[in-house]
Amino acid sequence: MDWIAVSLKNDVPPGVVVPSRIDNTDLAIWCTDSGTYHAWSDRCPHRGMRLSHGFVRGDALACIYHGWQYNETGSCKYIPAHPQLSPPETICVPTYACTESGGVIWVALAKPAEAPPDLSGREAIRSMPVGMSAAHIAASFGATGDTVLTIGSDFDVVLALQPCAEDYCVMHALAAPGHDRKHVSRWLEEMRSTLEDTAI
Repeated sequence: MDWIAVSLKNDVPPGVVVPSRIDNTDLAIWCTDSGTYHAWSDRCPHRGMRLSHGFVRGDALACIYHGWQYNETGSCKYIPAHPQLSPPETICVPTYACTESGGVIWVALAKPAEAPPDLSGREAIRSMPVGMSAAHIAASFGATGDTVLTIGSDFDVVLALQPCAEDYCVMHALAAPGHDRKHVSRWLEEMRSTLEDTAI
């Protein structure tokens, strides 16, 4: 699949930046004050500081180390130590396709061939770390290779899997509307425990 879920929309409100990961790629996921989502390499081109430790300034992301600011295209637009300098265009952060759809933030590490999955009609419940690979979880439900799974249950749950490492992933869970979020969350906890037991 081109698109991978990296967060639920509610967990990255405008003005916030968070760390994330897809396989071996560390990401900084952030949202401008106006609500546009971005996924960037989690390294400042200046000294390599993690941009996910930085802060959002309107439509720019600033590194916490020396305050270098990058615009929405990833280009450096301001260096506090040299305020009169127009930074060279070569100073830029690698960026990835990123969008929000159905309450989920999606990232594509390569140019996507299609739109992200349509999960509208369901409510975001929570994101959960799991001590096993996304591939193992998909295989457990007979969906080898898929990263979006519909799980047969009373809650009509959809799991958007985020592969992070060989023994770790994140499940972003959504459910049919009208269910008590606490009940769905408890069911998800039990499912995670069962899945992790099969990985031992």
